[in-house]
Amino acid sequence: MTRVIHAPINREEIISLKSGDSVFITGTIYTARDAAHKRMYEALQAGKKLPIDISNNIIYYMGPSPAREGRPIGSAGPTTASRMDKYTPALLDLGLGGMIAKGKRSQTVIKSIEKNKSIYFAAIGGAGALLSKAIKSSEVIAYDDLGTEAIRKLEVENFPVIVVIDAEGNDLYETTICWNNFQEYTYSID
Repeated sequence: MTRVIHAPINREEIISLKSGDSVFITGTIYTARDAAHKRMYEALQAGKKLPIDISNNIIYYMGPSPAREGRPIGSAGPTTASRMDKYTPALLDLGLGGMIAKGKRSQTVIKSIEKNKSIYFAAIGGAGALLSKAIKSSEVIAYDDLGTEAIRKLEVENFPVIVVIDAEGNDLYETTICWNNFQEYTYSID
């Protein structure tokens, strides 16, 4: 099923999305990678406020390349999600609505997604130049000293993603692997 959503995202909309759905996101999302996640986690551990209100927002694990003339951002492909797994449950507990990246998540993160009724989307790795066309503006809003790993506010229009892990904990990577294994098994016994 193909869906169009507006970001920030509300819980009702999150719950309505299912693993395997194709989604186009329009609205405001934020970027944060390893170094920004580490700083946010350390701020939380020290009892400090985060530089952004993450409640119902979507964080895109991405570090852009420099923008070409006339463009708000350069190539904007997803980063591997597992690198943020140790920081993710704390952010989900604060109301983070969703994440965009590539690759599998740990069981701890999957359980936290389910507990907090959040969602994990995948963007297509290797398609950063194409994905950047859906980004209409980009502004560094925190941790400027981190360069490409700074937190950015992005305005996106029809940003293409796929629901990988839905609010019920259904994991597209696992169901796809199981289906492929089943197909291999059935073909081998024919």
